[in-house]
Amino acid sequence: MEEKGLIFDIQGYSVHDGPGCRTLVFLKGCPLDCAWCSNPEGKLFKPEIMYRATKCTYLTQGCERCITACPEGAIQKNLSGNGDQEIAPLVLDRSKCQHCRDLDCVALCYFEALKVCGRWYSVSELMRVLKRDQQYWGGMGGVTFSGGEPLMQRRFMRAVLEACRDAYIHIAVETSAYIEPGAFLELMRFVDWAFIDIKHMDPEKHRAGTGVSNELILSNIALLARSGWSGRLIIRMPVIPGFNDDDENILKTAEFLREVGLVEMNILPFHRLGDSKWTQLGAVYPYRDYEGTPEEKMAHLQKLLLDQQIACYVGSETPF
Repeated sequence: MEEKGLIFDIQGYSVHDGPGCRTLVFLKGCPLDCAWCSNPEGKLFKPEIMYRATKCTYLTQGCERCITACPEGAIQKNLSGNGDQEIAPLVLDRSKCQHCRDLDCVALCYFEALKVCGRWYSVSELMRVLKRDQQYWGGMGGVTFSGGEPLMQRRFMRAVLEACRDAYIHIAVETSAYIEPGAFLELMRFVDWAFIDIKHMDPEKHRAGTGVSNELILSNIALLARSGWSGRLIIRMPVIPGFNDDDENILKTAEFLREVGLVEMNILPFHRLGDSKWTQLGAVYPYRDYEGTPEEKMAHLQKLLLDQQIACYVGSETPF
């Protein structure tokens, strides 16, 4: 039987996730639980319903198709809103959606206020998409697998990576490297380019922010760097205010990179672009009230890294 993977988005024409023009494939499921996550729909390894209240016509047209379609009564009128356009017209009890297979509520939502996030793709289905896009990539482009954590779906990824290699497709991954070392190296041997996140150098602070320690991540980075792997490895760090943006952590990160023989790092300014997706999943974004990282702060962190002989790129201002 052909392997299948759970994918929540495929985006073409990306120019910020590896060299050239690329197609991004986002896989569901992640072993980390970062409080600042900008792709919360990628955390759980299962299809989920997202509710976009701005597209809902219950208040404006009295549409109740999703309410009547749900056999579990999971969708109800939001009586607390009292007709306020700023309040979501409907509320979802997602615990009642756990075992639903039909999702008639989504099929009957003609204005796409409800949508299913997560679709199963076979390897051949995904390869048809990639080969369709391949003619637009140019000489340096390819596919970038992201998530979620793309390497979490090991068997599917192994089959897809082999198919991409056979089709002469340049492969990049964006990964946390939180995966068993043997499986990590086995998958990475198909990869041409990797972005690996280091969220924090202190294991306990890393656990507090992501739900897991950083020990496996750091050991896998060192393992890959010393394995003779021929690809290009860029370390990334999302700069999270009050979590990892202090000078001490940045300098410890630079020290680690030097120890394992790495010289490139991409620091990413914090943003709140994921806020609306948390809302669509019925959750509150923990970083909703935080401001984006000031340019002055990013410039300061960049200088710290440059002074430590680490090539540092800020945001999308990269040479690739």
